Amino acid sequence: MSLVRPEYPRPHFDRSHTWLTLNGSWEFATDPAGTATPEELSHEDRAWPARITVPFAWETEASGLGVHWLEYGWYRRTITVPEEWSGQRVVLHFGAVHHSAVVWVNGTRVGEHEGGYTPFEFDITDTLDGLSATVLVRVWAPVDKREIVHGKQRSIPRDDYDSCAFTPSSGIWQSVWLEARPATYVSALALAPSDALDGIVASVTAAGPSLSGARLTLSVDGGRPVTTELDDGTARVHLPIRDPRLWSPADPHLYTVAVTLESPDGTDRVASQTGLRRVTVDGEHILLNDERLYVRGVLDQGYWPRTGLTAPDDQAFVTDLELAREAGFNLVRKHLKLEDPRFLHHADRLGMLVWAEPASTGVFTPAAVARFEAQIEPMVRRDGNHPSVVIWGLYNEEWGLDWDVPGDPDKQAAVRRAYESLKSLDSSRPVVDNSGWSHVATDLVDWHIYDETPAGWAAKVHALLTERKPAFPVGLGPEMTVDKLLMADGGPSSGRPNLNSEFGGGWTSVNRGWNLRWQTLELRRHDDLSGYVWTELYDIEHEMAGIYAFDRSRKDGGGNAPDLVNAETVLLVDIDPQAPGRDLVVGDDRTVDVGVRISHHGSSAIEAVVVPVWGAVLGDCDAAAASRAVGAMSPADPVKVHPFLLSAPFRVVDRLPDGVRAARLHLLIVSAGEVVGRSFVDVGIDAALDAAARAAT
Repeated sequence: MSLVRPEYPRPHFDRSHTWLTLNGSWEFATDPAGTATPEELSHEDRAWPARITVPFAWETEASGLGVHWLEYGWYRRTITVPEEWSGQRVVLHFGAVHHSAVVWVNGTRVGEHEGGYTPFEFDITDTLDGLSATVLVRVWAPVDKREIVHGKQRSIPRDDYDSCAFTPSSGIWQSVWLEARPATYVSALALAPSDALDGIVASVTAAGPSLSGARLTLSVDGGRPVTTELDDGTARVHLPIRDPRLWSPADPHLYTVAVTLESPDGTDRVASQTGLRRVTVDGEHILLNDERLYVRGVLDQGYWPRTGLTAPDDQAFVTDLELAREAGFNLVRKHLKLEDPRFLHHADRLGMLVWAEPASTGVFTPAAVARFEAQIEPMVRRDGNHPSVVIWGLYNEEWGLDWDVPGDPDKQAAVRRAYESLKSLDSSRPVVDNSGWSHVATDLVDWHIYDETPAGWAAKVHALLTERKPAFPVGLGPEMTVDKLLMADGGPSSGRPNLNSEFGGGWTSVNRGWNLRWQTLELRRHDDLSGYVWTELYDIEHEMAGIYAFDRSRKDGGGNAPDLVNAETVLLVDIDPQAPGRDLVVGDDRTVDVGVRISHHGSSAIEAVVVPVWGAVLGDCDAAAASRAVGAMSPADPVKVHPFLLSAPFRVVDRLPDGVRAARLHLLIVSAGEVVGRSFVDVGIDAALDAAARAAT
């Protein structure tokens, strides 16, 4: 077994009882002109000049090559099929190859595939020479990527969004493996919760020469089996569950569905997992299991140092999901990338919600649109069983649409067609048609607002959510700002959930930490908002917008802990913050008098008071200090806070301690004697008064 990504790569369609990884070292040859032929590369006397480690793209350090702007590359490997597979069909699987692959086995061309993010397979049984074979793969990864799906991979000529694009990941970038199966086999397994959430509906598709009379048996978690026959190669079976346990972030319970297909060709066995959960839209709210869901999301673009689009190991997915949770997020928006299925497997079991979306193209042409749309069906087929996926995305900010969607009926038709295609395949999840900018047909109205200051940010959000403006300003360059219509037809956005699905500000990590606190808390002032997605979880190459660095180490956010900002219960302070470390400036009387409100997203109402605690100079409030403050607090009338309803305003009055020019005022939300939320205000004396005081001493 290879030590390079050795885990079974397809947990959503598990045939791991009979598989063999092909990850590891392959022979590799560059072909700069794209003129090499399989005949010359397969010649016995041909010396291959290099080796590459699969599944790492040829640009990456981990591949052992680090070759950039190569358009054509060839892979070769000799394989040996296990003897115990005799009499079965042998299938060669590729998780993903960017962008186009042609495959030969023992000199026979077995097939080709285009699309750098979707899986493909070839039955190679009839090409085998006994138990051995030589696999030859030719990959084309065009430098000009504008007409192909490529997401955030850089193109030459450049995309219009080149400033936020990264090093390409070309060639084989997900796992390669062999599986054995009978000639008549299970080809697809789609799982969905029953309408009443008391069972699982399994839709099974089979293929092969002996479907007539084949017997299909299904069971859940090893329970009572249900046996049926196939009708034209398909079956739809309801699997009841006694005492059903719903899947949620708080309790990510999974059920395993096992499928056995018996035919004269032999027995095929596959398995998959899913959860019992329901995602619906009710007016302006998103519901999960009929309870209101508030999205506290973060952008995750799926890049790693040394390995590009490919995770260095399986633990890397777990690490990123755990980092998101530690920062207080309940959803990850996997951005412009169909991620490795192992990521969704871990999201399912860890209870992290996922917004999933395909990769984008760079221009609006018939070929580009067709390639974009070709991802939709494979995305749903591969990822639809995962309960963690609660939102499907499509286009992003008109990338691949050449802008001006409101002014072009053809572009509107493309957006609508993609939306309708996705909804026809899966109506159980909300779909976003054109994330962040002008919407044509969508279940959620999301928007992207970036601003470098809390005050500017608050004004733009107020215009959208309170004044219900039909458009908002978008900066497309240093000297270029345009107004983007929220709805392409200029109509109202009401009646559907609103989300701010990208935001952030600040050119340093301290500034970004400060903006994370103030901009996120500003969103909590708007009760009807359904959530947000912060940009972003970690830095990538030149893009330094992460809470974490590219190596996933924690950055200095100026003491602005993201988990407190993204908490279930937060405190909103009614001030116009001035600068990091200096939120509020006070006069010579040192009086702090601020209005506050509480936002609570729990399942039931609470009664709470706010306890002020001064820390050291811009220091933390440790647990002991918080406990002393709570124990010594004077009686106060508690404020009742209902879920998803901003509390009535009240005031906190205190005084900057003598002898210091700046300090952090921690504000603890206390309910039933426990601290249930906390915020702070960095307070400093007016600069002119401070200078005068220093001069006097």
